[in-house]
Amino acid sequence: MNISREQVDALNAVVTVAISKKDYADNVEKVLADYRKNANIPGFRKGQVPMSLIQKQYGKAVLVDEVNKLLQTSLNDYLVEEKLDILGNPLPKITEDFNWDKDDFTFEFELGLAPEFSVDLAAKSKVTKFEIEADDKMLNEQVERIQKQYGKMIPQDKVSEDDNIRGTFTNEEKGINNSTVITLDIFNDKKVAKKFIGKKVGDVVSLDTKGLFDDDHKLMDYLKVDHDDVHGLDVEVAFTIEEINAIEKAELNQELFDKLFGEGVVTSIDEVKAKIKEDAEAQFAQQADQKFLNDVIENLIENTKFELPATFLKKWIQNVGENPLSIEQAEEEYAKSEKGLRYQLIENKIIADNNLQIQFEDLKSHTAELIKKQMAQFGQLNPSDEEVEGIVARVLSNQEEVKRLSEQVMSEKMLDLFKEKVNAKVKKVNYQEFIKEMYGE
Repeated sequence: MNISREQVDALNAVVTVAISKKDYADNVEKVLADYRKNANIPGFRKGQVPMSLIQKQYGKAVLVDEVNKLLQTSLNDYLVEEKLDILGNPLPKITEDFNWDKDDFTFEFELGLAPEFSVDLAAKSKVTKFEIEADDKMLNEQVERIQKQYGKMIPQDKVSEDDNIRGTFTNEEKGINNSTVITLDIFNDKKVAKKFIGKKVGDVVSLDTKGLFDDDHKLMDYLKVDHDDVHGLDVEVAFTIEEINAIEKAELNQELFDKLFGEGVVTSIDEVKAKIKEDAEAQFAQQADQKFLNDVIENLIENTKFELPATFLKKWIQNVGENPLSIEQAEEEYAKSEKGLRYQLIENKIIADNNLQIQFEDLKSHTAELIKKQMAQFGQLNPSDEEVEGIVARVLSNQEEVKRLSEQVMSEKMLDLFKEKVNAKVKKVNYQEFIKEMYGE
């Protein structure tokens, strides 16, 4: 057998595999001998069927099967030995007049090769790393929210300015049907709030969504409208009042502090605010990190220049599925997947260049932290190491979970690397400013 490669250009090659009779003859003969031992053909005892008859009945199919097995094995071994970094899979070149009656065969395969390129993480970029601060306005609002949450609800016959109103927003055309609790200070226009004053349970208030809130994103919270639909949404919604309550705010005293944070953990309103600030900024940091990671990825895709074997990849996409695609369908699929493929190549390059590896201990530690957080949500604040380790072992026995968690660990390693090496501008913002930055508005 002989395998050779013709380099068409930097991104395309053709591999030729020449197979002669001596490469496959022994395997074909062995398989046919096994067929003969087990063949049940009328007029012959088992194992006594003439080989010529076996050859006539099964010879061609066995030959094709054994040649294909040999072909796949030898081609795969060649790609490994030559250390060829290919995209997709080798595509066989179709030969219209291929003849299986010959003794020697030649097969050709098209290859799409991964491009060579470099990734400069320290290059000048427009990426911004946001640091989100919980400002005084947010802290005061959170304290007031806590006072209302732990306060006393007093049912009311009519809506007054500071009441809590439970009801349902509806709009049949847009499929809006969301039950929620509102206060009148959420509306952007005081005229809208006045529509509610004096209303009773069962009354319906009609509202225009355009300009209803100071930030259109609040439509996502109160009406459960998708982000893509909130901007410029201009429909009429009905709010049906179902319950009206005045709130007698809870006192800011030690009893409330102990209920919130545990006995003696905080002893003053300043300490309460410090605790709220710490917890809020920890959550904000996760959101800021995710945006930073996404922005770095977008920046790398945009600024890391390399060519792809596009013609080959479109052809591969066209033929790789169970049902072949049309040229137009393959073009469309390639357009959808090109960006993802580019980042996959960039990511692999970064991982190799920086020797990023996932050790089993990394995976165990990451899984244990996730489990502890989940247990804390259900009130189990101090689980034993033995208990956590048992759950970790069960989780990591599932290969799908191992794959998912490995991706999370690698994402964290990439984030740490980007924080260290990417040339980003640091910008401090409050949460509302961050939301506007995040959505590009």
